Amino acid sequence: MSSASPRKQRLRRYNAPKHILGKFLSAHLSPELRNKYGRRAVRLRQGDTVKVIKGTFKNIEGKVKRVDVKRQMAYVENVSIKKADGSTVDVPIRIPNLMITQLNLDDKYRKEKLEAKQA
Repeated sequence: MSSASPRKQRLRRYNAPKHILGKFLSAHLSPELRNKYGRRAVRLRQGDTVKVIKGTFKNIEGKVKRVDVKRQMAYVENVSIKKADGSTVDVPIRIPNLMITQLNLDDKYRKEKLEAKQA
């Protein structure tokens, strides 16, 4: 992005095309994973185990249920609230407030990409 104006930064982020939205979905890796793969952050995916590092649900760990690409939010298993009628609702968490503690390596392409970066 060329402008340093916060207003323009937010506007470009909000109106970003889908192929660029994926770049905003990166979460930090835990120190162990950082040493193992030689990277600081990686794109968050469903099935990754994460730890909440900021906010009301700080220090809660769980698997990622769903990633909302448009809103840049993630839904984690143990992060929910109870409503007045007794039902529970998942609370979305901003991706920068999460730290990946265990990667979901079911996808062979993701595994190859991480190992290629490692070497």
